[in-house]
Amino acid sequence: MRVNLDDALTLQKLDTVRALRDTDDYDKQFAEGWELASSLDVSSIKGPIESVFVLGTGGGSAASVNLVKSYLFDELPIPIQLNQGYSLPACVKETTLVIVVSHSGNTQEVVSAYEQAISANAQIVAITAGGKVLELAREHGHAHLLVPGGMMPRIVLGYIFLPILAVLTKLGLVEDKSGEVTETISLFSKLRELYHVQNPMAVNLAKQIASEMDGLTPVIYGTLPFFDAPAWRWKNQLGENSKVMAFWNAIPSLHHDEAVGWDAPAAMLKGFHFTLIRDAEDSDSMAKRVEISAEILRERAGAVRVVHSQGASRMARLFSIVYLADYVSLYTALIRGVDPTPVEVINLFKSKLGQPLVQVQVRP
Repeated sequence: MRVNLDDALTLQKLDTVRALRDTDDYDKQFAEGWELASSLDVSSIKGPIESVFVLGTGGGSAASVNLVKSYLFDELPIPIQLNQGYSLPACVKETTLVIVVSHSGNTQEVVSAYEQAISANAQIVAITAGGKVLELAREHGHAHLLVPGGMMPRIVLGYIFLPILAVLTKLGLVEDKSGEVTETISLFSKLRELYHVQNPMAVNLAKQIASEMDGLTPVIYGTLPFFDAPAWRWKNQLGENSKVMAFWNAIPSLHHDEAVGWDAPAAMLKGFHFTLIRDAEDSDSMAKRVEISAEILRERAGAVRVVHSQGASRMARLFSIVYLADYVSLYTALIRGVDPTPVEVINLFKSKLGQPLVQVQVRP
């Protein structure tokens, strides 16, 4: 079943938990997230800090960490690493800052690694909406921030990205970013008018890309060192929201291996939709690589789209792509008559592992 993306009433009926509305409200979420983050007390953290490990998995936590890493690539003076597994590496010690991120507070891998961080005497900050993570933080007197719950973890970037950034700022590792946060919030408001469900496909880039992707396998290409994270996020949102297999990579590294796959049989390449991300900070060499990639792929693939980030600051530009990607992933589900919210396969894994299932409340 192919649904008309300009039939707003049908789309809203399919969207049972109002994911479109929550996406519309990113400006409000980021404003609240920044206010919450500003209240976080990190006085319990003792320096010096030599490295940062962030414990987190999934569309909200891991995506936020990767966005922080890309955003601060040329500013953060110490290494920052995303840890998604059950275990911590041996290098975690007293001078390691461990930021524990689990929206539910019960993510099995995060709780396991958190307990190891305690044993390693690491400096710890927790960001959560409750659960075991909150219990451990309170029990051990760790700095922690309680964020709103009841939403899909993948849609709460403002409650995760901004607190992580605030921790690094409060510890003096990076400069204050209030101005960029303000610009990003303003940009969300402007982009919402372009992408929201009432805006027709003729002038709605998000709907246009979703329509192009329908029936094809999406591949998202970002650029290093800043726009690999939005590409990774876009791919994951297509998995969780759209319920389709999708892939991602980054230029220029893919030109040394994956690009050889573009020599696949024509019938195979015609089944792929490629989206390439451009940004104002791309070097001339990088811009040329993106241009050449698009040129080659247009002769072989089912469809190719080059999208450009928007905004002045790096934060705004990063989130302009994230915001577009989120809308595209929702419309890619809805055009096929699919509710974007349920995550049945994730719940299947959780049920077999004896973990609490993902439950999302419809907010008033």
